[in-house]
Amino acid sequence: MKRNSDLNRLMQYAGKYRILTYLSWILSALSAVLALLPFICIWLIIRSVLDGGYEGITEYGIYAVVLAIFSMAVYIAALMCSHVAAFRIAANMRKEMLSHIVKLPIGTIEKFGSGKIRKIVNDSSAATETYLAHQLPDKAGAIATPVALIMMLLWFDWRLGLLSLLPVALGFLIMMRMTGKRMQERMEQYQDALADMSNQAVEYVRGIPVVKTFGQTIHTFRLFKEAIGRYEKWVIAYTEELMKPMIVYTGAINSTFAFITAGAFLLASGGISSQMILNVLFYVIITPVISITLTKIMFKSEEAMIVNDALMRVDTIMNEKPQGDAYNSISPSDSSIRLEHVTFSYDGKKDAVHDISMNIGKGSLVAFVGPSGGGKTTLASLIARFFDPQIGTIRIGGLDIRDIPKERLMQYVSFVFQDSHLIKGTIRENVRLARPDASDDEVMSALEKAECMDIIEKFPEGIDTVLGTGGIYLSGGETQRIAIARTILKDSPVIILDEATAFADPDNEVKVQKAFSSMLSGRTVIMIAHRLSSITNADRIFVLSDGLIIEEGGFSELVERGGLFSRMWNDYRSSVEWKVGKEAM
Repeated sequence: MKRNSDLNRLMQYAGKYRILTYLSWILSALSAVLALLPFICIWLIIRSVLDGGYEGITEYGIYAVVLAIFSMAVYIAALMCSHVAAFRIAANMRKEMLSHIVKLPIGTIEKFGSGKIRKIVNDSSAATETYLAHQLPDKAGAIATPVALIMMLLWFDWRLGLLSLLPVALGFLIMMRMTGKRMQERMEQYQDALADMSNQAVEYVRGIPVVKTFGQTIHTFRLFKEAIGRYEKWVIAYTEELMKPMIVYTGAINSTFAFITAGAFLLASGGISSQMILNVLFYVIITPVISITLTKIMFKSEEAMIVNDALMRVDTIMNEKPQGDAYNSISPSDSSIRLEHVTFSYDGKKDAVHDISMNIGKGSLVAFVGPSGGGKTTLASLIARFFDPQIGTIRIGGLDIRDIPKERLMQYVSFVFQDSHLIKGTIRENVRLARPDASDDEVMSALEKAECMDIIEKFPEGIDTVLGTGGIYLSGGETQRIAIARTILKDSPVIILDEATAFADPDNEVKVQKAFSSMLSGRTVIMIAHRLSSITNADRIFVLSDGLIIEEGGFSELVERGGLFSRMWNDYRSSVEWKVGKEAM
């Protein structure tokens, strides 16, 4: 039932090409039947030889060759139909997934990660493509072959036919046991064990420098060795579990000759006739086809499990709730921000932010500070509508952000991440992402305001330098300045800075701060900062802890209050003043 369900889901993506999928099955089954007809020609040739005459041998041989060629031609036609349908289904799957991904909240996409999404979109559709283009047509042929064979075996000599089918029936029962639900569960366990071992291997290799520095080689290697041991234990247990059934299956499907030989001796007790010799020889020649076909069916069941896993991975994306979009022409009246009793949870169990209300005036600079995990980035992400809150309302310029079309909202709000990313392209193209219609002069002006001219000047090709090729990569601080240039070019009224100087060295940090002064003037700015020295001039500071605003006010006011912010400020000053020294001899 599961495979039929998966197949029905795949057919939903086929559209008008569904008929080609069904046609490929019919043609593949027809090809399988045609492939058996040359065996009848062989039977006729053997009969002519046993009768002492050689009439018709040449004709029968020609018929056999023609039928074999015709069978191949029909099979090629089946594969052409299945490939066209499979490519279309895979393409439609990718289109539907990407169409759905576009509607998802930006935060959900960040949660998955671009690498995982790309892998699901590409690999899952590729898995279904192989299944539809090759496995299903071959499976139709593999099913048609034993059906036609059984009819042939019973037609020529029903007694020998039944004897030859006994080991096949035994092999089929064992195969059903090995490829059932338990096999699917064991395959999932295998993938889990393999993934655990691979993860430990990656962590071990990546951590070698640190491990050696702190003398933890034996401890860390033990974790890796334990993962290998668990994988080894599972594989051995699984192999031992399947060993006996596989031995019986292999013995059964290859014992047909023994059954036919025993049956021939019993049937020959009344005398040997040329017809009996003819049938025994024919059965000895043709029955191995059954064992080959059953083995194909058994291994094709694994492909069905792979497709099932692929569709489950597709569901992880498709089951994500898309973000609604407004369709109107309204725009915020200004860049003021108002939050009204906002509550949001990632998992539906624990609130990342709870009952948050605040007013951020037009053109003001506010800061979110507090311990890690307090809800700062979550709150900023909600304002940028990376997620929608489960409770409460967020307004920009008096409008509920859910009533502002997403494209217009993205033009109104800029987000400079802690770890900004650049695309593989020129510096010009990276900056122009913010406004594709910007002129070269506007791009250069944005780069100049973002203190990027030293980056441009160090490359021979300047603004046309292609990043990510030929060993040309930027440092974290340089990347951040290019990202700031992009934000300056975008010229949005609201800017959110999430630890924007986190990866900058001292020299780059000075330049980033200068770039901020050009970018922030006259805009509403929300800063998330751990370096408290960068927010001393903030108009208002909100201190978050465990998803709640526990303090708010100006810098001096909060320091004098003696609460959490005051302790954080004292700790920060101590860390800045701390110096590494050596004890006097």
